[in-house]
Amino acid sequence: MTTWIAIGVTAAGCYLVKLLGLSVPAGVLERPLVRRLAALLPVALLAALTAQQTFSDGRHLLLDARAAGLGAAALALVLRAPFLVVVAVAVAVTAGVRAL
Repeated sequence: MTTWIAIGVTAAGCYLVKLLGLSVPAGVLERPLVRRLAALLPVALLAALTAQQTFSDGRHLLLDARAAGLGAAALALVLRAPFLVVVAVAVAVTAGVRAL
């Protein structure tokens, strides 16, 4: 039952955050700083999540096959590979390192 309570509270919280976002005056949203933050914040959060999931096991920092896959994906991005190729390279390198 506590799981459903948590789901309900989370859903209500998300709805309230959405409602707060809609109630912000348009003048505030058009400020250059707010626009810049709105553009960069999701990228920063996704990068932090990726780093946390790649370089930790919950309590300790570590380097394993996931780090090699992330490095290979970064190299593929630098070489301007298409997104699916980047994902395929990351998967192949990660699998290869784990197989060693």
